[in-house]
Amino acid sequence: MEIIIKRIAKKAGYTIGHLSINGRRVCDTLEPQCIKWQTEKKVAGKTAIPEGRYRVDMEYSPKFERQMPYLLDVPNFAGIMIHQGNVPNNTQGCILVGYNTLRGMVLRSREAMLKIEDAIKYARKTKQEIWCEIS
Repeated sequence: MEIIIKRIAKKAGYTIGHLSINGRRVCDTLEPQCIKWQTEKKVAGKTAIPEGRYRVDMEYSPKFERQMPYLLDVPNFAGIMIHQGNVPNNTQGCILVGYNTLRGMVLRSREAMLKIEDAIKYARKTKQEIWCEIS
């Protein structure tokens, strides 16, 4: 399974993207600000992860108290999840999902997260590798 996040708006304080799964647009994303030098060190809530292709696995999140999609082997970053949230303050560097109908926010986050979780569950059931490419 291929999750593609195409960043479309890199603004001061946040980044908006489009998320598709296997070529089908699913929702939008919200991340912290993209900064070229950010690969040096993660600054919680201030920097987005570097562009690249990352393997995705489900791991237990103590914060959410359930299994969540995590991006693995992100250079200089750890604990990067795809999860619910609405505003830049809801992310410490993770990828929030929803629908960007208001500037700088994603709404209907739970709805978007359910679609992504269903796709991941199916991919795991059918023994597919799960990857996320961010550009």
